[in-house]
Amino acid sequence: MGISKQIGQIIEKSSWIRKMFEEGARLKAIHGASNVFDFSLGNPNLEPPESFQRVLEQVVSEKRDGSHGYMANTGYPETRKAIADYLAAEQAIAYEADDIVMTCGAAGGLNIILKSILDPGDEVLTPTPHFVEYGFYVANHGGLLKTVPTTSEFRLDIAAFDEAIGERTKAVLINSPNNPTGQVYDASSLAALGELLRRKSDRYGRTIFLIADEPYRKIVFDGIEVPSVASVYGESLLTTSYSKDLSIPGERIGFVAVHPNSAHRKELGAALALTNRILGFVNAPALMQRVVARLQGECTDVAAYARKRQLLCDGLASFGYQFVKPAGTFYLFPKSPISDDVAFVRALQEERILVVPGSGFGGPGYFRIAFCVSDETIVNALPGFERVIRRF
Repeated sequence: MGISKQIGQIIEKSSWIRKMFEEGARLKAIHGASNVFDFSLGNPNLEPPESFQRVLEQVVSEKRDGSHGYMANTGYPETRKAIADYLAAEQAIAYEADDIVMTCGAAGGLNIILKSILDPGDEVLTPTPHFVEYGFYVANHGGLLKTVPTTSEFRLDIAAFDEAIGERTKAVLINSPNNPTGQVYDASSLAALGELLRRKSDRYGRTIFLIADEPYRKIVFDGIEVPSVASVYGESLLTTSYSKDLSIPGERIGFVAVHPNSAHRKELGAALALTNRILGFVNAPALMQRVVARLQGECTDVAAYARKRQLLCDGLASFGYQFVKPAGTFYLFPKSPISDDVAFVRALQEERILVVPGSGFGGPGYFRIAFCVSDETIVNALPGFERVIRRF
């Protein structure tokens, strides 16, 4: 084999999301795009807010010396200050520009965090179901991902975390609002997790970090607010992107924020700056850094996602599908009517409906629907969803 054994194994286990996306391309070529109902990929179908286009045009038209040159590994100072000021106001935590590192999306952010903190054999715990690529990211840097079960409603199970944390635990990685379940972890659970991590850090004599992956933070429904992880635990690191809230996933722009009260604040900042460079993510796109600096707090039309959620939930519920209504994101994670979620997903493919098996997220017996699609796609797919569940 010409490639590494590790990468060969990863290819064999490759993401179900990507597999379904490729199957969608094949079916669309045969039947036409309008006759294939592709819910596989979390690719926002909404346009960015009007303010994005306006600011983009302003930034492009500005003539600034050195605007296309190298910058500090951590990004433009003015962008980092704008983000720090926004976070400080939003979360009542005294973030400063030096706590912010601009990254190539949240994936880039997670990788530089993990590269900065993991030694070979260290463990990272994450509640499951979880984003499929977390295991790959952790393995990239010599670590081992361990999953921790959640409750029947996909909420944090603190007792399960208590049992799972051990002497090799280096971090807990949470994603709220959660992909694939749409669940938002409540303030009391996060406070309990923070207290648990303080006790366990003291017990084992090493810092256990709490990593918050929050690209869906602004996509929430029914007046729900996403609690601040930074408010419950000082050894926390936040990473996010503008891919979902500004609908610009192709621009690959995000950031990492180090908690200002971390005992490792300065060394974490230095480590993140270095790993941003040596992993090849340096620098986060210059143009987008200047754009997002002026768009703090802006968001795409979440009401449109709320409408799509309602269309889908009302239809599936009327057919007998069981699910926890998502509090955020643009994902629904219904229970498969048969135990073999892969078989059920294949049955949906016969109706040219593309979803992702829950097994790909560590949640066998479920499947994920990404409803960031047109209303027409949802409405036209509903008869197929009904026909398939009637078969079982």
